[in-house]
Amino acid sequence: MESARNEAEDTLARIENELRAALAFAQQEAKYGQVLAEARLRELETTCSEAKTNQAENKTLKVSKVELQAIFKAQGDQLISLTTELQEFYAGEKERGYNFGWSHGKEKLESGKADLFKGSFYANPISDTPTTDEVAIRRYPSYCRPNKWSDALPELEVAFKALGKLMWEAGLMLAYHCDQYVSKKMKDSNAGNLEQMLQRSRCHKGRLLYYFPRYSRHSGDDISSISSWCGWHTDNGSLTGLTCGLYTRDGVKITSPDSAAGLYVKTRNDEIVKVVFEEDELAYQIGETAEILAGRCLCATPHCVQAPNSEKALGVARSTFALFLQPDWDEKLQFPAEIRHHQELISPNRTLTFGEFSETLIGKYYHEKS
Repeated sequence: MESARNEAEDTLARIENELRAALAFAQQEAKYGQVLAEARLRELETTCSEAKTNQAENKTLKVSKVELQAIFKAQGDQLISLTTELQEFYAGEKERGYNFGWSHGKEKLESGKADLFKGSFYANPISDTPTTDEVAIRRYPSYCRPNKWSDALPELEVAFKALGKLMWEAGLMLAYHCDQYVSKKMKDSNAGNLEQMLQRSRCHKGRLLYYFPRYSRHSGDDISSISSWCGWHTDNGSLTGLTCGLYTRDGVKITSPDSAAGLYVKTRNDEIVKVVFEEDELAYQIGETAEILAGRCLCATPHCVQAPNSEKALGVARSTFALFLQPDWDEKLQFPAEIRHHQELISPNRTLTFGEFSETLIGKYYHEKS
């Protein structure tokens, strides 16, 4: 029995090493501000499941990465069909803040208009109750309030948490390699602390995104624009994990009707690149906080989403899932004298908690006074 346990532990250690190796290319990709993590998850999870069967009282991974994505993403249409119920479910919660539960039309487009092109469902996939501190809950409701799940779609909670946790674990491995890269570039072995910061954080946020289909090519919106479905922006967290986009028509999965549609990023040289990855792969983008704390050894990834633009694209929706890995709301951040993003929002002593930093951005993204 002891021999079998040791063998299982060795197998799990080897799997972790393989995952780290698969993500090691982040050291090269980080200089472009865009990291694509091809972790060979389907193959490794099968091996991991077998090893855990021997080690952990026959507990195996119940759902593979590919199956999980299929289950999760298929719920995008179901979630939207429950729009009215979800609005009523969260009605009257004026203090819940942004990035919590169902959200539609709160963000602004580049034009300044309300973004009605997509709906979102937010929750913390790592912890249902990040804190019981009432002061923190009132100050930072988006991060600190307990999750609230609707009984109208009970399977959503299970899939949301399972996929979010998987992306969190892979993101921590990637953060380790970001730390190694930053330490080497800054010639300071203590420079990189992203992995530890994200490991202890209670602030991670999952977001199920649904881009509504368009039924007319003459709606007055510039659907030919590269940012027609989501405007250019950078995320304010540390790392953003992404699944690939799933296109559907009437709830049925289809191939994208326009090869130009999808996610685009800008490199450090302002080159615009279309990001392409498969269903069994994850992509990670660098966020503003990671750039700031790494002294620009890492660069936040500007990105946008282009809608399909053809007669065949009418009635086509897009679903995806994002996990925002970010510091804890009370994590103190020391900002350098000059930063590329939000310089005007930084306090004179250049020290803010992540919660304070995020709070100052609400007015910028939602046109409210902070």
